[in-house]
Amino acid sequence: MSGQSILEKIISTSGDEFYTPIPKGYVPGKTKFVVITGSVISGIGKGTISSSLCKMLQDRGMNVEPIKLEAYLNVDAGTLNPFRHGEVFVLDDGTETDLDLGTYERMLDKNLGKDNFVTSGKIYQTIIENERAGKYLGRDVQFIPHVTGEIKKVLRELAVKTKADAIVIEIGGTVGDYENMFAIEAMREMLYEEGRENVCVINITYVLQPKSLGEHKTKAAQLGIRKLLELGLPPNIIICRSENKISEKTREKISLNSNVPVEKVIGVHDVSNIYGLPLALRKLGLDEHILEALALSKKFKANGNSKLEEWNRQTSCDVTKPVVIGIAGKYTGSSDTYISILKALEHCSFATKKCVEVKWIETTEIEKGKSLADALKGVDGVIVPGGFGARGIEGKIAVAKYCREKNIPFLGLCLGFQVALIEIARNVIGLKQANSTEFAPDTKYPVIDILPEQKKIEGLGGNMRLGGKDVEIKQGTIAFRLHENQKTIRRRFRHRFECNPDYIEKFEKAGIVFSGKAPGYPIMQILELPKHKFFMASQFHPEFTSRPLHPDEMFLEFVKKSSEEN
Repeated sequence: MSGQSILEKIISTSGDEFYTPIPKGYVPGKTKFVVITGSVISGIGKGTISSSLCKMLQDRGMNVEPIKLEAYLNVDAGTLNPFRHGEVFVLDDGTETDLDLGTYERMLDKNLGKDNFVTSGKIYQTIIENERAGKYLGRDVQFIPHVTGEIKKVLRELAVKTKADAIVIEIGGTVGDYENMFAIEAMREMLYEEGRENVCVINITYVLQPKSLGEHKTKAAQLGIRKLLELGLPPNIIICRSENKISEKTREKISLNSNVPVEKVIGVHDVSNIYGLPLALRKLGLDEHILEALALSKKFKANGNSKLEEWNRQTSCDVTKPVVIGIAGKYTGSSDTYISILKALEHCSFATKKCVEVKWIETTEIEKGKSLADALKGVDGVIVPGGFGARGIEGKIAVAKYCREKNIPFLGLCLGFQVALIEIARNVIGLKQANSTEFAPDTKYPVIDILPEQKKIEGLGGNMRLGGKDVEIKQGTIAFRLHENQKTIRRRFRHRFECNPDYIEKFEKAGIVFSGKAPGYPIMQILELPKHKFFMASQFHPEFTSRPLHPDEMFLEFVKKSSEEN
């Protein structure tokens, strides 16, 4: 029986053991599904490979829509600790996601939304709300069919909404985790309902190479794949991640133990530039294997590699003389915490053909007495990134002061905008006790504060400004020139505190130019010091909208000025 007829049989059955809600307008078989799981360990680049796969299929003319099914029980990523889970990436519609969504947006050069990121917590929240509203018609609510049914509903609704040729589904976590068990079970049901020709399963596994042995060992990969087989989700393709290239013998072992033909067991070892990965995977036949599994080879024929080769050429830089950029933060123990900043700098290196080298500056160490001269030694420019909480703030303020006084290019992002204002209020205006009410609620000079007007703007009592907002650019400023004389730009925000309007006049008399603001409100969003080599800061996060071939304008000017000789 075909997938279409199975699904039609389920929909028309009079029994209630099935729970497979079908969105209006959904046509079985019209949209194909690519399911991507990971095994052995997490953090092996599943998101990077998934986004590269999307890029390959997009290059062949397919309308590809990615979705991340995240395993944790948080409703979104907004409250996750950056040390534990990396950067919180914000979509234009305000959805707080994990960093993989940023990878998808950058690789596909498209904005995603709330429908592209679903957590187990969000699924369970929906189920509880439905149950309380009586939408399950008195049934006892169970993991199967209700949890899996809601997961399938999300996927099919995305198919209808986007009219995608293919939905690429990345399952968070590792095969065998309790947390993602029901997402994997939902994929097994999708395979049963949609039919094998409409679902392609890819497992990304890790092949160990113990230093003491000097050779690749496949047993852990075999066991991970065997677990996937036990769960009823046999893979069409296996991608073997490793530090070094795996041998033919290794691929054969994995093939024998997984029922996957050896030509569809693909080795992917570490690369220096992830933007070269789509073309590399194409040369290994990955997109051909996917289209073959989905019976789409005739519809989406190969159009050569010229576009991906040009993409590779444009996403490279000259390493002869790097530009050294310091990132002064308090989460410097994990580069994933600031991944969008690193990528935005990378995009600037493609445009300038000068590679950026990052120096991490731990601001808590400066608070403990580390010399600023030592901390900033050798840097050509400094970024003060976003964050929450008082830890490390005085170190960031000291860094901003040093950059202002030493004429070192400075770029402040979100909290970095607030830090720059606090520093200038203290050391230029003379308000020595100036601070943010986030760090000192009873401060004598609350130059940064939550304002009643801001709470009203957000509506419904919310005070976190999230997602894409318009920014009005002041004519005749550096920001106006950088953004090609655009009067309005759109950027993404994630913060609660703002420049207190009561101090705007004092800041302007001290030499600050507020070159960007919220349309219709005295909410300052870009500041600049025109007499400085480069000193700008934004209340928004420009790194979230920077793309490989379209670097953010403020970042680009910052890197250019940082690379200039004094």
